[in-house]
Amino acid sequence: MKAGTQLAVRRMCVLTGVSRAGFYRRGGGSRSASVELRDRVQRVALEWPTYGSRRITAELRRCGVLINRKRVQRLMREDNLLCFRKRKFVATTDSAHGLRVYPNLAAALVVSGVNQLWRADITYIRLLEEFVFLAVVLDAFSRRAIGWALDGTLEAKLAVAALEMAFERRRPAPGLVHHSDQGVQYASHDYVALLETHEVQISMSRRGNPWDNATCESFMKTLKCEEVYRSEYRNLAEARARIGEFLEEIYNQKRLHSSLGYCPPAEFERLQSSRPMLVAAVAQEAR
Repeated sequence: MKAGTQLAVRRMCVLTGVSRAGFYRRGGGSRSASVELRDRVQRVALEWPTYGSRRITAELRRCGVLINRKRVQRLMREDNLLCFRKRKFVATTDSAHGLRVYPNLAAALVVSGVNQLWRADITYIRLLEEFVFLAVVLDAFSRRAIGWALDGTLEAKLAVAALEMAFERRRPAPGLVHHSDQGVQYASHDYVALLETHEVQISMSRRGNPWDNATCESFMKTLKCEEVYRSEYRNLAEARARIGEFLEEIYNQKRLHSSLGYCPPAEFERLQSSRPMLVAAVAQEAR
C-alpha cells in the first residue's frame, strides 16, 4: 500500500471514529488479498482436517503468512471449518462393580487366523442434543468389524446386541478368546452367559490400561476422525444408518490398513483362504 493511501486510511479512521481493524474488516482493505487469505486457510483445513485454529495459524506462519489466531478462527467459523473440534469426554467404562473379572489371555495369544481372538469396546457418539453409544466387536486378525450396536443406553443389552450380531455372522468354533475391558457391560451376567454358551474363553484388560485393548482404541480413533467428527447426526436413526454404512461399506470393504499390508479387512480375509501362510506372516509382523 502506498504511503499516501496509508495516510488517507488513517485519517478516515480518525474522522469516522472507526478502528483500522474495523475498516479492513468491513471491506476497506484489498479484497483480492482477503480472498487469497481465505483460500490459504481453506487449503490447510482441507489438507489437515483435524487441525484446529492453533495449528492452522502455525502452518500459515511457517509459509510466511502473517496472521493471528483470532482471524483464523473467524475465517474457519464463517466457512464451517470448525467441525473437527475436540468433543466433551464421556465415560463409557464403569469397572467399579462387584462382578467377576477375568485375566488377560490375549496378551500371550499368537493370532494366525480369523475367529481366534475377538476384541470388544464401547464409545460415545454425539448427536445434536444428546449422546448415544456404540458397541463394537472386532476380529483381531483382520481388524474387521463383525458386530456392532448403536443405542441411547449404556446398559449391558447394548454390548449383548453387538456380540449376538458377531456370533450370527461368524459362528466360531469353541475355543475363541473374547477380550474386553473390565466394564460392567462385559462382566454382566447376560454377556458372560452368552460367551459361555458359545464356549468362548473370556479375557479382560488390566484396570485402567487402554494398551491392553489397543486394537479397539485405534479403531475408535479411526471411526471418530473419518466418520463421526465429519458428520452432524440429527437423531439416532440417522446416526445408526450412516455409521452402519461407514462400518460395512467403507471400513470393512475399502479402507486400507497398514497393519494388513494395505488391504481392507474383507479383502485380507479373502486372501487368507488362498494364501494363509503369507497373510499370517503379514499379520504377525504387524504386531
